[in-house]
Amino acid sequence: MKVKDLTPNTKIDELIVEVVSVSEPRKFASAGGAGEVANAAVKDDSGEVKMSLWNEQIKEVKEGDKIRIENGWCSEFRGEPQVGTGKFGSLSKIEE
Repeated sequence: MKVKDLTPNTKIDELIVEVVSVSEPRKFASAGGAGEVANAAVKDDSGEVKMSLWNEQIKEVKEGDKIRIENGWCSEFRGEPQVGTGKFGSLSKIEE
């Protein structure tokens, strides 16, 4: 799958992207628990999209890393598509 093919509220089987930027993490608390979340921008040769990084994922990636999202999810936030691993997905770094 490519960034240009993403549509909100759809499953992502596999997406390989490069991390363009990662924001400072912020803490959150909800009925489901507490933790940290950071926003990232990721891209491939077809475009760029925002991504949510949760808890340990924040420390796993940095600007310039190539990552693989498997079994992830594309949602919509403030009118724009946004990707993440969701409950059942995974994120892994691709070593060059």
